[in-house]
Amino acid sequence: MTDTASAAPHLAVAPPLRADAPWLAPLAGYSDLPFRLLCREHGAAACCTEMVSAKGLLYHSPGTRELLATTPPDAPLEDAPLVLQLFGADAAIMRTVMPGLLEQGFRWFDLNMGCSVPKVVKTGCGSAMSRDMDNALAVARAMIEVAGEGRVGFKMRLGWQAGEETWREMALRLQDAGAGWITLHPRFARQGFGGEARWSALRDLVAALSIPAIASGDLFTAADAVRCVRETGVATVMFARGAMNNPAIFDEYRVLLAGGQPPPPDADRLRALIRRHLELALAHSGERTAMLKMRTFVPRYVRHIPGVRALRNRLASCLDRALLEELLETHLTPQAFAEGGDSADTITTVSNGESRP
Repeated sequence: MTDTASAAPHLAVAPPLRADAPWLAPLAGYSDLPFRLLCREHGAAACCTEMVSAKGLLYHSPGTRELLATTPPDAPLEDAPLVLQLFGADAAIMRTVMPGLLEQGFRWFDLNMGCSVPKVVKTGCGSAMSRDMDNALAVARAMIEVAGEGRVGFKMRLGWQAGEETWREMALRLQDAGAGWITLHPRFARQGFGGEARWSALRDLVAALSIPAIASGDLFTAADAVRCVRETGVATVMFARGAMNNPAIFDEYRVLLAGGQPPPPDADRLRALIRRHLELALAHSGERTAMLKMRTFVPRYVRHIPGVRALRNRLASCLDRALLEELLETHLTPQAFAEGGDSADTITTVSNGESRP
């Protein structure tokens, strides 16, 4: 990882806020460096890190620093533009850790005000911040004071639960504080990922703000995202579950937005994508760590292939590159793609970066 701002000029590159510049969302357990690089190769215009605990940075918690890993300045594929997402509900801690992040070269930040995972909200962080708006604004101001106006975004929900809508007031107050953009996942925290995202709130947010608004929520396919942009007028979209299932969604979205037609699913392209992901994972970690990561990602990539349950069962114990290659050749065939998908094997995301079959 880079150590100083002068040694990390790529971290100063501003994230674009245009409809044809889709973002990768911050995804706990997923948006690590290899996955970000894979998504960039497939059209992601900006990427967010996994969410990083401000308290973990302050107390040097094991593993927290690893979440800051990015590419060196001479890397052939740069990890830029990069937005570092933090979570925390203590303004003093934010004010303490932010200067060190700037010294390391980070320039663009996001505050997680939307995660609904119990272990996060019970500490007053994530979507629980909607229940104490004054404190949320204090944390936001602490980040903006150090990073500078326009360099911090805020990812939020509609509010804690139905009847407690805080998104409009929160967004306007954040804008007044110097926010650079607002990302809205239009569900309540208590909904988790249940029900449907209320895209009409995105349209209302765009009308209320003078800074860019980014859409999140129910962007499972490129077509979903194009429809969202056209219906709501948001500056751009942030893919989360859609990217976890298909890193090529960014290119597909750009093609559709421009009036083209993306190519249909193809066995050869999917095998190539998985092999490239493994190559990137091996380049940035040991083989065991890389293979463990692939056991998390590959079941999502192949969820629509008949017989995927058998493949997932074998992947559950796969720590060997040769075996992974054998599984790809055996299961990811043109014939399997021609037969269509198996909805019984769909994976459903139930929290920010956590999933279950």
